[in-house]
Amino acid sequence: MTLVQLEYIVAVDTYRSFVGAAEKCFVTQPTLSMQVQKLEEMLSVKIFDRSKQPVVPTEIGAQIIEQARLVLQESHKIKEIITNQQQEVTGELKVGIIPTVAPYLLPKVISAMMTSYPDLKLLIWEYTTEDIIHHLKTGVLDCGILATPLADNHIQEIPLYYENFVTYISKNSKLYKKKTIDADDLEDENIWLLNEGHCMRSQVLNICRSTKDSRLQGLTYNTGSVETLIRMVDVNNGATLLPELALADLSTKQLAKVRSFKSPEPVREISLVTHKNFIKKRMLNAFKEEILAIIPKAMKSRKKKDIVGI
Repeated sequence: MTLVQLEYIVAVDTYRSFVGAAEKCFVTQPTLSMQVQKLEEMLSVKIFDRSKQPVVPTEIGAQIIEQARLVLQESHKIKEIITNQQQEVTGELKVGIIPTVAPYLLPKVISAMMTSYPDLKLLIWEYTTEDIIHHLKTGVLDCGILATPLADNHIQEIPLYYENFVTYISKNSKLYKKKTIDADDLEDENIWLLNEGHCMRSQVLNICRSTKDSRLQGLTYNTGSVETLIRMVDVNNGATLLPELALADLSTKQLAKVRSFKSPEPVREISLVTHKNFIKKRMLNAFKEEILAIIPKAMKSRKKKDIVGI
């Protein structure tokens, strides 16, 4: 049994395809298949059910793959020990981030990371919270940036900042003349929401104490973009909720439509998350410090704020 064989079965399980796994492992499909077959013959068990598409592990195969992930994680710690000893931040960091954070945080962070750590390769994907958690557990991602708490014993959370929610209200709304908004004020307002699957949708519904979608002449609009929500309010009236960092991109005219909530203001906790067995600690710390360097001081404290669940 070799580490390469273990890497191959983990890859097949992750991508549920021998062809896809081979591409990710940079080998030919026959080479990967042969090594997986050799491992199965040595163990005298079938690890994968090849009769199904996509490929799925057998019952015993799932247990073997779970153990293989642990073995590989432990083996990678040897390289990390050497990196830590050399005081270097090098290698590859695979990051997942939710779409309602990415455009407001990443541009400045990426620029800072490229300047400070030229030997570090960042690979970044925008995913929903559910996808990020899944990819952390399967090893596709090293870390994620998303709203917490998650209440998942397999995931480690490192809180970064606490971001206020604000309301963005049409000039035609009866709430436009208010200086501050109470959550109860929104009960009779048409609220534009993100798609199902976005954690910010759940947070907005929790704040509004409602399960209704915004409907306009029979229309239910599904979007994954905060910018689209802003445009819908601008053109079609109603209201939406925005994360605080999104305000930096608004025009003076648009900022006039923003209203804060009365104290205690609802906030979302944004954290850097990893699998509990994560080993690239030096890279993670460098990434965390660059994020914290661009976050306003007031957003780093949770005092007098009401964290909204997801």
